[in-house]
Amino acid sequence: MGIEFLITSLIIVASPGTGVLYTLATGLSHGGRASVAAAFGCTVGIVPHMAAAIFGLAALLHTSALAFEIFKYAGVAYLLYMAWNALREKGALHVTEDVRPGSALRVSVTAVLINILNPKLSIFFLAFLPQFISLDDPHPVRRMLLLSAVFMAMTFVVFVGYGLFAASVRDRIVSRPQVMNWMRRSFAAAFVLLGVRLALADR
Repeated sequence: MGIEFLITSLIIVASPGTGVLYTLATGLSHGGRASVAAAFGCTVGIVPHMAAAIFGLAALLHTSALAFEIFKYAGVAYLLYMAWNALREKGALHVTEDVRPGSALRVSVTAVLINILNPKLSIFFLAFLPQFISLDDPHPVRRMLLLSAVFMAMTFVVFVGYGLFAASVRDRIVSRPQVMNWMRRSFAAAFVLLGVRLALADR
């Protein structure tokens, strides 16, 4: 495993996207434990895309316009739902003092769906992982599984860092209703922009 893979993966993982946005929002509204649940869900949501890349299923999305469009607009619809939910006073950014097990599960499931409903991830991994596999590697699938596991571990650690940072500044923000209203609008706008970007994405 080369340093190039680690550096490239870190840049990709740390770059702001839907998973980072959701983990930050969760940390601000529900605290540290929930942000860890969000980070876990986002990491688990990578698994289907990794599997698709490793076993060639992503080629379907790359070659089939209909499959890609169906998957893409399902993701767009979910991001718009997240934007609407962020704006609601009792929605995703509703502040709670603690997170019960059921709430943590709900946070994780939402995070999983956010990453699963993004067809660009499958195509990205289809193009990304093979670059770090030698042509003469006797066990390419095993190598891809190892690289995938490292990528997921980095995702979890970085997202937990984002979430815990958000949770650490939570008290300074949630005590100010005007700031929370601004945060709701900002996160909602960000989800809409991500949805628009996904809607305009080509295979």
